[in-house]
Amino acid sequence: MTTDRRPDASTARLTFRVATTDDVGAIVALVQSAYRGEASRAGWTTEADILDGQRTDRDEVAGLVAAAGSRILLGERHGELLASAHLEKQGEHCHFGMFAVRPDAQAGGVGTAVLAEAERMARADWGCSEMQMAVITLRIELIAWYERRGYVRTGQFRPFPYGKLRFGIPKRDDLRLAVLRKRLR
Repeated sequence: MTTDRRPDASTARLTFRVATTDDVGAIVALVQSAYRGEASRAGWTTEADILDGQRTDRDEVAGLVAAAGSRILLGERHGELLASAHLEKQGEHCHFGMFAVRPDAQAGGVGTAVLAEAERMARADWGCSEMQMAVITLRIELIAWYERRGYVRTGQFRPFPYGKLRFGIPKRDDLRLAVLRKRLR
């Protein structure tokens, strides 16, 4: 007996490219959908229980796209935007942030593929020996996801940017960011 195995949305190959100014609106919409509001609850990366408001805005994303030593990696399937991540060269290491996967595309390997491509780019394009990021400490499941991909907690913390509305409106007063890192081989 043979089984007909067709690729589905979770297994079809992703393509990657660096964002341009033409992508700014789509990136803002993607990031917002992954982290804020009711739509974000379709995935597991939602921050809707701890933050309201926006996650980013057009000015921030346009600035990241245009800045030297900065790029936004896009993951697409058949020309459709599924994921994005911001990379910034900071000396010998690369900062990884503003990572978003469309809620209905989460838990299917998209995030893992984008993270791997970001690590490859940081190493190959910028010669970075380490990737670093900061994750809200309450996001235990997200930190565990990164740890399964080789990231380790540094024991360092950063304050949450209270009062900066472009990061959202906190629903709690105990937010802080844990610094994670991974050596890039």
